[in-house]
Amino acid sequence: MNYIVLDLEWNQCPDGKVKENKELPFEIIEIGAVKLDSNYNKIGEFSELIKPCVYNAIHYKTREVIKISMEELNKCCTFSQVCSHFLDWCGKDYIFATWGNMDLMELQRNMKYFGIEYQFDYPLKYYDVQKIFSMFFEAIKVRRTLEYAVSFLNISIDHEFHKAIYDAEYTGLILKLLDENYLLNNISVDYFNPPKEKKDEIYLKYNEYSKYISRQFNSKEEAMLDKEVISTKCNYCNKNVKRRIKWFSINAKVYYALCYCNEHGFIKCKIRMKKSESDKYFVIKTIKGISEEEGFQIQARRDELRKKRKIKRKSKKYNN
Repeated sequence: MNYIVLDLEWNQCPDGKVKENKELPFEIIEIGAVKLDSNYNKIGEFSELIKPCVYNAIHYKTREVIKISMEELNKCCTFSQVCSHFLDWCGKDYIFATWGNMDLMELQRNMKYFGIEYQFDYPLKYYDVQKIFSMFFEAIKVRRTLEYAVSFLNISIDHEFHKAIYDAEYTGLILKLLDENYLLNNISVDYFNPPKEKKDEIYLKYNEYSKYISRQFNSKEEAMLDKEVISTKCNYCNKNVKRRIKWFSINAKVYYALCYCNEHGFIKCKIRMKKSESDKYFVIKTIKGISEEEGFQIQARRDELRKKRKIKRKSKKYNN
């Protein structure tokens, strides 16, 4: 299997969000990629600029970062043409690697907008090198810039940043330095096309945690009534575990529950509520073993939220 290390540059509405095309907030204007074999040797590269069809001027932030003129872009092929070239170049047996989690999502959004049909693997798994970099080299979860990572690893800076092909090149060099087993145990799933039916729901098991991606629901309330969504199982033994603290929300998008496994101890369950392209809701649930201290922290967080909401209700009642 080959690695397609992908990087995109995109433009946005030069007149601000009010006038943007809601179906295409980011229009891709450059595709850059390097192809690595199974031993991380470079065996090919792809680099093409794209003629914009939606936004006829470059947003000032885009211009500051990528330094490409509209005159230059207008001489290029359209997205449909370039994307077709790119997908042909990718071949068949490959997995994507990107710096961050936006590139594949925006690639698919642009493909959908311009009517390009292509069947990616389902679920679409990829390596988020940005996420894995900090976890592997710094033992923390933080989103570093590509410039930071290149400097941290003492990689020679031979080209400018924010040019898609060069950013893909740097990302490939970082990918090569990561442990392969660590990569496999931290593979990501793209959420642009979440499951539509129960039979398509996604279950993933990693060394330290498990992940579940639900089908789509009409509302958050409907999602939180689903038995599978709110079920709690130990990520190590997969046995049902009792909840010490029932599901509670910290905001409109995130829910927590605290459970206990007799064999493996405290278990943290987290739900992130996401909205799909079809304006429906789906759930990303992660379950992970934690220490007793971390369990107490979840309880303290729940108690603090209860106090704040109680004070808010009293204040509202008093003001009325």
